[in-house]
Amino acid sequence: MTDPATYDLIDSVAVVTMDDGKANGFGLDMIAAVQACLDRAAKEAKAVVLTGREGILSGGFDLKVIRGGDSAAVSAMIDAGARLMMRLYGLPQPLVIAATGHAVALGAFCLLTADHRVGAQGEFRIGLNEVAIGMSLPPFGLMLAKERLSKRYLVRATLGATLFTPQAAKDAGFLDEVAAPGEVREAAVAAARKLASLDGAAFAAVKSSLRGPSIDAALAGLDD
Repeated sequence: MTDPATYDLIDSVAVVTMDDGKANGFGLDMIAAVQACLDRAAKEAKAVVLTGREGILSGGFDLKVIRGGDSAAVSAMIDAGARLMMRLYGLPQPLVIAATGHAVALGAFCLLTADHRVGAQGEFRIGLNEVAIGMSLPPFGLMLAKERLSKRYLVRATLGATLFTPQAAKDAGFLDEVAAPGEVREAAVAAARKLASLDGAAFAAVKSSLRGPSIDAALAGLDD
């Protein structure tokens, strides 16, 4: 079986690419593969870019598991996904996410973990559709939404389950810039290089101060 996430080191930037051939669902295999890439990046990279294949970043949790009827498997996947999101949110290195297309549900939460987000122009949708499909937003997700989204869009993005175009997603707070599809990865690597030029220890310390208490609270909730 092909690894659903691959790793490339470009100068001092680790580029992690998710591609399961489908919706890049965050099942246990994908989560484990991304975690392994982050382990490697921790040893040899000054910044990280997380991206997907052309047309999609991620459609969220693996729907086959959610619809499979195995409550233990669903719980394990959600717990692992939440822990991955919190690791991304608190990553000591700068994290840039290149949304190469659609980013929905956990895919959109993933965007909220990054220090800089580049989205592809086009007929793509970005947002939190959980309420529209009969699901609640998890506590870690609500925390990310409250901390990263524009207050003007918070209700529309969460209660309203609005899926935004890339340009509207930039205004809402899911993205920082929008680029042509063929330029998204290059723009993300350039942003990562710029962030990597900052003092790494200072960057990590300030990020920990900003986000550490929220991450600790979210992880404590998972442990409980």
